[in-house]
Amino acid sequence: MAPRLDDKTVANLVAEATAAPSMHNAQPWLFRFLAGERLVLLYADPERAMPHSDPDNRALHIGCGAALFNLRVAAVHAGLVPETRLLPEPQEPLLLAAVHLTDPAGRPRDADLARLHPAIRQRHTSRHPLADKDVPEGMRGRLRDCAAREGAELLFPGAWHAETVLDLVRDAESRDVMAPGVNEDLVRWTRLGPEADTAVDGVPEYAFGPRKRDGKAPVRDFTGRRPVADRGTTTFEHTPHLALLGTPGDSPADWLRAGQALERVLLEATLADLATSLTSHALEERELRLLARDPGSGTGQVQMVLRLGYGPRGPATPRRPVADVLDVA
Repeated sequence: MAPRLDDKTVANLVAEATAAPSMHNAQPWLFRFLAGERLVLLYADPERAMPHSDPDNRALHIGCGAALFNLRVAAVHAGLVPETRLLPEPQEPLLLAAVHLTDPAGRPRDADLARLHPAIRQRHTSRHPLADKDVPEGMRGRLRDCAAREGAELLFPGAWHAETVLDLVRDAESRDVMAPGVNEDLVRWTRLGPEADTAVDGVPEYAFGPRKRDGKAPVRDFTGRRPVADRGTTTFEHTPHLALLGTPGDSPADWLRAGQALERVLLEATLADLATSLTSHALEERELRLLARDPGSGTGQVQMVLRLGYGPRGPATPRRPVADVLDVA
């Protein structure tokens, strides 16, 4: 029988899992560790769902999938073998994954996962302008391979396709202005003034980045109509470097795979000194996700729009204490 995992090791694994990105940094995950079985259970936290922005919980699953990938990386770094099952109990939809942490027992270490470990804490969302410098084709190939290894596809759209995606983002922003009710989720998960200094979740004011004076980069303005401290304005990229992460299907299992693929891509990009940001603003309805697909093939489901390039990474955003998200049984 494998030795019992100590509580400190498990807490460290969960702390690294929760460094993952999630929509509006809502951190919609809960973990339960069954010590006797060496089993980590990942649950969706319905209290952190976003009924207006994410009515089918697609983004929630993607965020939890990203946390699951970090857990896998952290486990390999700790000398463990994570054996993962998605949606292990169909009658329990909030249970998203089960990870059995086994001893290597002579099995080779997953070196590709282990080398990504330093990037877990280095990855931060950048809401700043990025350089015009293009991402080399070799790097694009590595990122495409990262997505493929998790059952997803990473597409770098051509000029016409990218402009279509940017039009969808602008349309989504216009809808927000015309229907203020859709901003309820954004208001709930942004932290202004003194609240930003003590927050454990949400997007704090210091991470908003400057206002966009000009340019086409898909950077969401988290202030809405609320007064905030002067962030300054600046020009963003006129031709942002975009990538579209897609999956063959559009089910909860696909969303979880998309989240794992997304985090694998983001960690690889971070190791290559690429800054990244995400937007699903134009993908919140299934009909819009279909419009964002590759016009050549017309297949697959776009789950996330990535912006990447060379520039500042942005500050770290707060995380909930491990004691708030981990239950040990």
